[in-house]
Amino acid sequence: MPPPPVAPGGPAQPAPGAYGYPAPPAAGPQGAYGYPAGHPGYGPYGQGGWGPAPNNGMGITAMVLGIVSLVTCWLWGLGIILGALALVFGIIGRKRVQRGESSNGAFATAGIVTGSVGIVLGAVILGAMIWAIVQEENRNGQDAPYRTAPVAAEAPR
Repeated sequence: MPPPPVAPGGPAQPAPGAYGYPAPPAAGPQGAYGYPAGHPGYGPYGQGGWGPAPNNGMGITAMVLGIVSLVTCWLWGLGIILGALALVFGIIGRKRVQRGESSNGAFATAGIVTGSVGIVLGAVILGAMIWAIVQEENRNGQDAPYRTAPVAAEAPR
């Protein structure tokens, strides 16, 4: 097998380094405190920054409020209020995902779903509680043994 072809200028000889390894590249211009010069904070090679971090707060808030609305739907309408907040934050979070400002669309969607379920459950339970209270008040007027005030007996006719 013949050796590989040689470039027109001859084979390039790397500069010798320690233990026969090639030498490191020559140092560029020195910046402050002995660090290599370049863009501040970006290293010696001038690589660009990463850009702004995604703003994921709305989606996470929506999901947390939605879960809490499901848990607190038994507490006299608190589930309705927290569910409505989860719905609002979830919609705002989805809009941010569509604009590319956020990266957690699943969290925002989970907030919308759990917030909606929390609103429905809270409304059903609150309605059941109000209905039970009204029924108890109506029943109290008919059940004589449970009255606290004495009732005068009617005279027979």
